[in-house]
Amino acid sequence: MNLKYLFLGIAIVTFTVTAKAIDYVPQNISASISLKVPGNIAKQYPLNMQKLQNDGSAYLLEASESIPLIVSQRVENVDGKVNINVCITALEDVYFNYNQRVSTGFRHDDCQFYMPGFWYRRNLRSPKEAPSFHTSDSWLVREDRLSAPLTGIYCEKEKSYMTVNRLDAFTEDALTTHREGEVILSGKTSIGFTGFENKDGTATLSFGFPYREAPRTYIRKLTLAPEVEAFQFLKKGETVLLTWVLAENKAEDFSEFIQHAWEYCYDTYSPKPVETPYSIADMKETMSAFFVNSLVEKHPLVFNSGIHLRTDECHKNGQAEVGFIGRVLLNAFNALEYGWENNREDLKNNSTKIFESYLKNGFTPAGFFKESVNFDRNTEDPVHSIRRQSEGIYAMLHYLAYEKENGRRHPEWEQRMKTMLDMLLQLQNADGSFPRKFKDDFTIVDKSGGSTPSATLPLVMGYKYFKDKRYLESAKRTAGYLENELISKSDYFSSTLDANCEDKEASLYAATATYYLSLITKGEEHRHYADLTKKAAYFALSWYYLWDVPFAQGQMLGDIGLKTRGWGNVSVENNHIDVFVFEFASVLQWLSKEYNEPRFSDFAEVISTSMRQLLPHEGHLCGIALTGYYPEVVQHTNWDYGKNGKGYYNDIFAPGWTVASLWELFTPGRAEKLLTK
Repeated sequence: MNLKYLFLGIAIVTFTVTAKAIDYVPQNISASISLKVPGNIAKQYPLNMQKLQNDGSAYLLEASESIPLIVSQRVENVDGKVNINVCITALEDVYFNYNQRVSTGFRHDDCQFYMPGFWYRRNLRSPKEAPSFHTSDSWLVREDRLSAPLTGIYCEKEKSYMTVNRLDAFTEDALTTHREGEVILSGKTSIGFTGFENKDGTATLSFGFPYREAPRTYIRKLTLAPEVEAFQFLKKGETVLLTWVLAENKAEDFSEFIQHAWEYCYDTYSPKPVETPYSIADMKETMSAFFVNSLVEKHPLVFNSGIHLRTDECHKNGQAEVGFIGRVLLNAFNALEYGWENNREDLKNNSTKIFESYLKNGFTPAGFFKESVNFDRNTEDPVHSIRRQSEGIYAMLHYLAYEKENGRRHPEWEQRMKTMLDMLLQLQNADGSFPRKFKDDFTIVDKSGGSTPSATLPLVMGYKYFKDKRYLESAKRTAGYLENELISKSDYFSSTLDANCEDKEASLYAATATYYLSLITKGEEHRHYADLTKKAAYFALSWYYLWDVPFAQGQMLGDIGLKTRGWGNVSVENNHIDVFVFEFASVLQWLSKEYNEPRFSDFAEVISTSMRQLLPHEGHLCGIALTGYYPEVVQHTNWDYGKNGKGYYNDIFAPGWTVASLWELFTPGRAEKLLTK
């Protein structure tokens, strides 16, 4: 026992003690440690908290039988929060996994749950094949799944919440030979786990180190696997120091809780802009190679081939998509504008060919865009989406406004766009929503309203361009739906077309939609839409990483030095990061001025700099075959889209939308210029 106290004294000497703010007492805490002998099933040892004499904040965590470890803990109050400092020292060589639980005191059934960029409320919009309450009401996940290593539990009945987050340098990770069951790490990792559990009807925060996932681990799109528990080697005499922070506070609703949690995480992890050698001019010049090298001219439609390409080839194919992952028309406008600005006749000519081909051959019998055409298979998707159609109109209205400003008019295109906007009015439901998917005869295929905000943008732009108040009234009705069904309920879902779940794009589109309405209105109406923008923006922000995920040596993204801060996770189903931002940075810059909130503009700069890191060019191709074809499915955690896993890309990608997104990121203020002049 004297040896134990000697190690304990060494381990905790650096910590200072103050009074506790949270009721951190043994009856609310449970801890355990699992030890594994290679080739044998691990054994779990419950740990009892024994307060040290003459020190009310220090504990020895003892097992009921002898174990080759000393586990101690010091608790300190820092700014009203409780820091839990755990020290684990090996008396012999050992493989370990440490786990701790803290009871919130909330009834589990009264609670909503939050793990940034991965879990919102109960994930009930997600299918049972993805992490959700459909499968279990208790989930533990590895920290690198999350945009901040935090779990929060919000009690709706008590309007209170409690969070736990981890503090560490997060500098290293280790490879494993297996992704499920008990796995021994090949080296040291910084990645632990966090989550929530239902313990006898009480909501409990659970956390530990190294990582563990239960009751399932999520390894691929709509593929849950058996749970995983990782064990790290600790050599005799070595010590591991771990720190978690507990916080509790009040919030009027789940939305306010998300705001508080994001602001706390932002201040805690303090993400700074990423130093890269690429200016905005460098980014555009390099990405413009995509406009040239991807052009396909041998079909009735001329387009940039930007979807379903292989990363190791980037060979052009015959698949043209107006919006979503193709963004053919937006790329054409960006190339045209850049061509005029830089005297690039090749870009101007290519874009003109695209616009002429779509005007001649790009519409269905009813007058909608042929939004997804596969010339390789001679097929055309018979189902339309409000998102792709809206993104096509959005691009064309930018084109028409730019051309008009420069003394060039396109009356036939103007009539096409007016006809399409009129058809949108026919699709709008009484509650202001738009169906997610429909056919050329206006029959509804998917009535879900999650994609509604994508229609707001072209409606507001159409009002500005055509001076038709019907379009503005329609846009305001979409905002009514967004306020009533998404924003007020903190329920952002199914905006992306390849998933049915909680996703980043729904909140991002909602924020952008109400931003447009705020730009076009005045007085109390302007302020109301601005407030909605701010509320939705916190949810969108919650998907963006505030910390740098560690990678193992041998994982390409880590080897080339990728910093994940500023990159956004995609959705519950699609657990990878990407460069989907489009106008959101402009929204953040605007919000920063409207509300005198520097966090917004500062983080917009983090996003802008971080998303320059993987620019592929000669000598720095970042795993992509061609210059300027910016990567898409960036796999940063133990998940893949079908190929390669953490530290790599999926083998198939869609640079059509990544180039379009970054181009808008690096062309700030487009909407303000268009709508406020």
